Amino acid sequence: MSEVPFSAFRASMEEKKCSVDMEQVVGRCDILFVCLDTLRYDAAIAEEKGGGTPILNRYGAWEKRQAPGNFTYPSHHAIFSGFLPSKDEARSIAEQEMLFFPRSMGMGKAIPKGSYGFDASNLVEGLHGDGYDTWCVGGVAFFDKRSAMGRVFPSFFEKSYWNPSFSCPVKESTGNQVDFILKRLEQNTDPRKIFLYLNVCAIHYPNYFYLGREAADPEREEAGKQSAGTERRGKNDSLETHRAALRYVDGELGRLFDAWKEKRGETFVVCFSDHGTCYGEDGYVFHGVNHPVVSTVPYKHFFL
Repeated sequence: MSEVPFSAFRASMEEKKCSVDMEQVVGRCDILFVCLDTLRYDAAIAEEKGGGTPILNRYGAWEKRQAPGNFTYPSHHAIFSGFLPSKDEARSIAEQEMLFFPRSMGMGKAIPKGSYGFDASNLVEGLHGDGYDTWCVGGVAFFDKRSAMGRVFPSFFEKSYWNPSFSCPVKESTGNQVDFILKRLEQNTDPRKIFLYLNVCAIHYPNYFYLGREAADPEREEAGKQSAGTERRGKNDSLETHRAALRYVDGELGRLFDAWKEKRGETFVVCFSDHGTCYGEDGYVFHGVNHPVVSTVPYKHFFL
């Protein structure tokens, strides 16, 4: 095996060119990060090909990418540091597309062509320093602000929001999030561009109810709904109900994208999953484990 000298590695980073010129995006466009939390690549592709996601299909095909972590917390630390899900064919960090480039991470001081370089502790604070009004609308417990850990990611943002109606056990969670965002847009008088991060948790467990299935334990499920966002692993969840949840989410994103275009103008969207999840493949269940269906995720970016 031949060694690759660091000088060659750094040169390849410097020569790398992004598919989007972020120097033309930052400061001129709103930026939306839409995280379809827990969405598997195979589920996304199946719905894309079957016509189950007409809204997302408008904006191009899903790319196959590698998740930076195997559950929400590590994956988002990477994502907010600029390390978005990397191209599946990338064999080193030098082959990744760095739309957001952390200058101080030892990858060479030269910013790849078209990247947005930031010196802050995360890209959210970097964008805020460059004039953005930063919003977070949470979903899963790592964004719910009811615990010290649940306040970590929201603290990156100037404005952060969560309430129990946005949480995993609530069937209408995405619709409630979109309703809230649209109301905030109506009330917004701040002239700054907006960076919005939306954590969509409907695809996360439990998702059995998107096919009208009964809970395995109805009393426990009802107790979970009453406990302000308690997440229960739905025993009747499956890849089929996972896909049904994605179809539900797609319709709600249509409302968000249409209203954002009308009210805000040109907007750059990064839409991705932070990790997948297992439904019994090779004996694995859920996520937080290193299995191909957990580490392989869908990704796309586009302009509204």
